[in-house]
Amino acid sequence: MTLTEGAFTFCMLTFHNAVRATRKSHRNAVLAIVINIVQTVVMVGAFLFMFDVLGLRGLAIRGDFLLYVMSGIFVFITHVKSLGAVAGAEGPTSPMMMHMPMSQPIAVCAAALSALYIQTTSMLAILLAYHLLWTPIEIDQPFGAAMMLLLAWLSGCAGGLVLLALKPWFPQATSIIQQIYTRFNMIASGKMFVANQMPAHLIAMFAWNPLFHIIDQGRGYIFVNYNPMKSSLMYPIAMTVVFLVIGAIAVAYTSRHVSVSWSAGR
Repeated sequence: MTLTEGAFTFCMLTFHNAVRATRKSHRNAVLAIVINIVQTVVMVGAFLFMFDVLGLRGLAIRGDFLLYVMSGIFVFITHVKSLGAVAGAEGPTSPMMMHMPMSQPIAVCAAALSALYIQTTSMLAILLAYHLLWTPIEIDQPFGAAMMLLLAWLSGCAGGLVLLALKPWFPQATSIIQQIYTRFNMIASGKMFVANQMPAHLIAMFAWNPLFHIIDQGRGYIFVNYNPMKSSLMYPIAMTVVFLVIGAIAVAYTSRHVSVSWSAGR
């Protein structure tokens, strides 16, 4: 098989497995997207209610308040969904791996692309409905905002890759870590706050989290009157690259040592 034929086979297998991964949540792919849209809308509504109850509307960025809320929630959901999808990808002992030329890299890529497809489609559907039914949306730099969404997706995939490598060794601990990380990021992602308005002692509580920087930088691309001064773009990029390298090495190591009989005594 030539390099071109191998690349074409890899892409085709990834595509078909991405379709299969998309249908995992529901047999009908359209309903799977609708369910995801409903979940996102419910979260947006919950945060709007929270902002009203806590009186935090005045702390938001000047401009479209609902767009401000959605700018944080879309990035957060894309990050945690991609992390969960990659962490839940089929491992080397999965029955699917018995069908050549199926491999774990294909399963990981398919899970990641499926998560990106569902989240992107859901986000565009919500934004289109908001634009047509409520008020026109104005995004200062759409390309930069889209790149921040992709960075959130890629960083989630990198974290999921590390969890995928750890799962055969510590299945229960990995599941707990994933749940804690997802729940903790509801607050630690900083999507409810404007970084430029936060004091130094609060910035120190959030600055460790790459998602905090991605959300703040994304709002800089979305709103014309906001310039992020307390977050960095290079930090989440560097963390993503580091976790991708560590995760890829760890997954390759685990795939060479994992055994079907590991889970027999658990």
